[in-house]
Amino acid sequence: MAGQQNQNASQQDNTNQLLQIRREKLIGLQQRDKNPYQITKYDVTHHSIEIKDNFETLEGQTVSVAGRMMFKRVMGKASFCNIRDRQGDIQIYVARDSIGEEAYADFKKYDMGDILGISGTVFKTRMGEISVHADQLILLSKSLQILPEKFHGLTDTDIRYRQRYVDLIMNPDVRETFRKRSQIIREIRNFLDARDFMEVETPMLVSNAGGAAARPFETHYNALDEDVKLRISLELYLKRLIVGGMERVYEIGRVFRNEGVDTRHNPEFTLMELYQAYTDYEGMMELTESMFRYLAEKVCGSSKFTYNGIEIDFGKPFERITMTDCIKKYTGIDFDTVPDVEAARALAKEHHVEYEERHTRGEIINLFFEEFCEKNLVQPTFVMDHPLEISPLTKKKPSDPTKVERFELFINTWEMCNAYSELNDPIDQRERFAAQDAAFAAGNEEANHTDEDFLNALEIGMPPTGGIGYGIDRLVMLLTDSQAIRDVILFPTMKSLEK
Repeated sequence: MAGQQNQNASQQDNTNQLLQIRREKLIGLQQRDKNPYQITKYDVTHHSIEIKDNFETLEGQTVSVAGRMMFKRVMGKASFCNIRDRQGDIQIYVARDSIGEEAYADFKKYDMGDILGISGTVFKTRMGEISVHADQLILLSKSLQILPEKFHGLTDTDIRYRQRYVDLIMNPDVRETFRKRSQIIREIRNFLDARDFMEVETPMLVSNAGGAAARPFETHYNALDEDVKLRISLELYLKRLIVGGMERVYEIGRVFRNEGVDTRHNPEFTLMELYQAYTDYEGMMELTESMFRYLAEKVCGSSKFTYNGIEIDFGKPFERITMTDCIKKYTGIDFDTVPDVEAARALAKEHHVEYEERHTRGEIINLFFEEFCEKNLVQPTFVMDHPLEISPLTKKKPSDPTKVERFELFINTWEMCNAYSELNDPIDQRERFAAQDAAFAAGNEEANHTDEDFLNALEIGMPPTGGIGYGIDRLVMLLTDSQAIRDVILFPTMKSLEK
């Protein structure tokens, strides 16, 4: 134990010495009027992959590139280094006779992680590597910290998430994940724009955080001396816009839910909701299936892709099944024949499904679905027609008023989206809100509350409307084969190191 402690102390001393040397190098540059931090810009004409992809036209041409030095090999009067820019890496050939003796002497003292600007000609080495022969090289920023060791990279997940900037430097696959995330959101916008949807923005600080079953974060608005909440969904304001006649609206934005953190949940995450007048949940199914297929083809190059070694096929029509039929399929229980909450409780006890006394028949049905069904839904499956009690903002099914016109899409056992034929009856909505207020009073901290302004909007009149919410982070996880939600959020929620 003592030997290990001595070794760690020795390693720390060595690191401290290396850090001090970097600072001394900076001081030396500043004393010679070469302070890199005083440089305000550098004109970049090309990037690494762009040069490699267009070598035939760029060979012999002068280019200017810039990036972080990730490798250096000094060989007397000539050296090689690699710089990493937003696209990838490219080799730089640095010769003393080309850049000058003083500049070459400075270059030999540069460290891994320093940011360089290079102007030179494009050529191919005898080994066949496309490179830039430097005519001019300048230090744009001095790195005072030490990057992780090259061959092992940055693998500690806690450090990766806390220091995402280092993660992005050291792990090209991480940069590719976030490039794809940007592409996914861009293609969502392209898809919806082609369907004549309007992108809008609605408030994040609200007096009534409704539209979902979740506990909100609370804060205080000093200027108004009012307690407010961070939104948990986008729903109620977007529906107000449908009332206002916008007909097709969507928003991509952050929402905040005061709940746990795991591989699929982050308290701050990206949600997209859209609402379309004069359609219903069937219309939302068609839109969702079409959009997911479009995204897979654009981002993955095919309607088939692999997640965690399992092939997911967006090319086939998505399966459709009611929640009660799904439960029947995997348990043999037909809840359509279960008459009341007492019978539902008896079944829950028999099948070891934990419930609370406040839970209704519909809530127990949902508990059965979560316990026995979700784990089986790997290929895209629309689960439809949820119990009324768990769907306070949804239209009842005309053929069965104990159910609503709602679906959730499951892929890889995950809920990917939640959609309704939106409730536009203000009288019914008031009754549903009252039931939610009672549920909150009975101990359900995730229940909705009556929203009088929203009820007023419904009384003005909302047309028949289909609406849906998508978890963007889970969608990105699926299309990038990422195992945890933290892998697709640049700066995920982390516990403070000070605690």
